[in-house]
Amino acid sequence: MIEKIKKIIVLGGGSAGWMTAAALGKVLKNQYCQIQVIESEQIGTVGVGEATIPQIMLYNELIGLDENDFMRRTQATFKLGIQFVDWQKPDSSYFHAFGDVGKNMEGLQFYHYWLKMRSLGKAAPLDEYTLSSLACLEHRFMRSMDAGNSPLSNIAYAFHFDAGLFAKYLRELAEQWGVQRTEGEVVEVKQLDNGFIHSLRLADGTEHEADFFIDCSGFRGLLIEQTLKTGYEDWSHWLPCDRAIAVPSASTSEPWPFTRATAQPAGWQWRIPLQHRVGNGHVFCSRFMSEDEATAILLKNLDGEALAEPRPIRFVTGKRKQFWNKNCLAVGLAGGFMEPLESTSLHLVQATISKLFSFFPDRNFAQSDIDEFNRQMHFDYDKIRDFLILHYYVTERNDTEFWNYCRTMSVPEELNQKIQQFKANGRIFRFNNEMFSDLSWFEVMLGQGITPQAYHPMVDLFPEAELVKRLEGIRSVIRKSVDYMPSHQSFIDQNCKAGKIY
Repeated sequence: MIEKIKKIIVLGGGSAGWMTAAALGKVLKNQYCQIQVIESEQIGTVGVGEATIPQIMLYNELIGLDENDFMRRTQATFKLGIQFVDWQKPDSSYFHAFGDVGKNMEGLQFYHYWLKMRSLGKAAPLDEYTLSSLACLEHRFMRSMDAGNSPLSNIAYAFHFDAGLFAKYLRELAEQWGVQRTEGEVVEVKQLDNGFIHSLRLADGTEHEADFFIDCSGFRGLLIEQTLKTGYEDWSHWLPCDRAIAVPSASTSEPWPFTRATAQPAGWQWRIPLQHRVGNGHVFCSRFMSEDEATAILLKNLDGEALAEPRPIRFVTGKRKQFWNKNCLAVGLAGGFMEPLESTSLHLVQATISKLFSFFPDRNFAQSDIDEFNRQMHFDYDKIRDFLILHYYVTERNDTEFWNYCRTMSVPEELNQKIQQFKANGRIFRFNNEMFSDLSWFEVMLGQGITPQAYHPMVDLFPEAELVKRLEGIRSVIRKSVDYMPSHQSFIDQNCKAGKIY
């Protein structure tokens, strides 16, 4: 017999809290159960400029966002990929671009053919076969159009937006869909004899009961950790950065359609272009650099004047030992943290929300469902973790203690196997629908400096002259497609230009 959930409390606002609440409000239609968000204006959110990956489209579709309205309301720009500067070595750069790389042939990925022809000196740089990379370089953008088998029919993109404005926008939508918001700070969490959470008492003395609690309280993990003592798996031996300094700056040029991540002596710096400003931050390891030094590096490398005081953020990379414990589910930073190197934070929020709907509980909270939910979430986090480690581990940099540590550290065995396999013959296998595709792994491993010793043997079925012809054809199509695209700024101006913020 199903004992229906009657009330859900989401603790905490911010991007994670309001993404969760908006999705619940939209899907449950204010009919299934009561949804309440408890948040305090006194408790700040991380709230920096956010960059996303194309999977954000799935969330936007779920809640029925009007994309142009969303862009205007959040001062958003488009994103076709990430440019990594100085990661392989100083004065190097490459793109991890969204979407296709070249065109597959005879059941083999394009990059195998490209690897062969590059080894013969008969292939152009990879960017010239990759629509998103070339568009990034030339600051062009458009959405997909109906153009048959042209690359313009399938343009993968994501967004940069102001996280604070995004949360505000989602709050408005959620409240329209029946979600109730309560202002207040939790001073006591009451539990039942079985350890399940019963209610939250706020500073004003009111007590709020629910059947199911979703913890979006950020790094504090007020429910999942402080109350339920779930435990945390620390990954700082693999991802040693534990601090960030964030600051917005004035725009000095039209916004680029990509995020830039620039390696620094003990970490890296992000640059996220929005319509009204640029979001900047310096992620670093406190074992190798002081906060003052990190702040100085950040301010020195801004394009325009700083628009606020630099804000420090402290974190420990890792994940909860359980994302769902009893009648509490952790979403966002409450569940774990991985630095924003590949813009995965909001993806993990939406992945958690998606799985929540798949495993939506009744008041019996079947442990078998909770166990499977946790297993799937652990898989997602572990695979993304390995992808991030790759950026630090595969490098030629030996110019600082930090990079020497990263380059020489031991890494998870599955990651090591993936690297060795690529080194041997350029092969990459996507395991069980992990988040990052073989194309992502290829772009980053190649960009970080790995040159495979061989390519797929079946590439040799094609005569060399035929491959030259085919690669040139693909290159030409990519070139003409990018030429057709308008500038990123003009596309924004025509479709989703935001008003000024004073």
